[in-house]
Amino acid sequence: MHLHTISENNSILNHFLAQIRDVNIQNDSMRFRKNIERIGEIMAYELSKTLEYKDIDVQTPLGIKHTTTIADHVVLCSILRAGLALHTGFMNIFDNAENGFVSAYRHHYNNDADFEILVEYQAAPSFENKNLIMIDPMLATGHSMVAVFNKLMAEETPKEIHIAVVIAAPEGIDYLKKNLPDNCHLWIAAIDEKLNEKNYIVPGLGDAGDLAYGSKL
Repeated sequence: MHLHTISENNSILNHFLAQIRDVNIQNDSMRFRKNIERIGEIMAYELSKTLEYKDIDVQTPLGIKHTTTIADHVVLCSILRAGLALHTGFMNIFDNAENGFVSAYRHHYNNDADFEILVEYQAAPSFENKNLIMIDPMLATGHSMVAVFNKLMAEETPKEIHIAVVIAAPEGIDYLKKNLPDNCHLWIAAIDEKLNEKNYIVPGLGDAGDLAYGSKL
């Protein structure tokens, strides 16, 4: 797996990452969503450097400009519901992309720490021979991402596979390396220390879905 960690060099990205982690700022859900969206735009820009481009001629009011444009077809696919704000950021950059959505959640069948990943809803276009970008803000154990990946890959094969997450735990990265193809690209804004006993990322930021859209039953 090809690993890309964007926050290794200081940029405005680190400013937005600090704000989404800050408990004194998190109670503003609109600001949280906007910062996740901004992070998505930055990640999309960095990812765009790896795509294929083609030469074109553009007619301006004063002449012809020889330039380039994206040649690849892009499909954005986010995991509901936490992935929506990050998805919006990517969509702001890849404005011609097709869009898909998949549900995945932890089902605690014994009401304890043990859980299974349930993938119950999928609405996605064809991504055969296209660049698929899978989007989810938090990569904890990695089980949700692998479950969604397996469901999506059951019938189609993309040209390239990119996975975009805001914060990842080392355990989740290792799980993806073991269970996904070697040619996948994993884009991460920041890598944190570890998972706690409940499989939440430490120091992390809490539950991204709840912070963006309110608590759930």
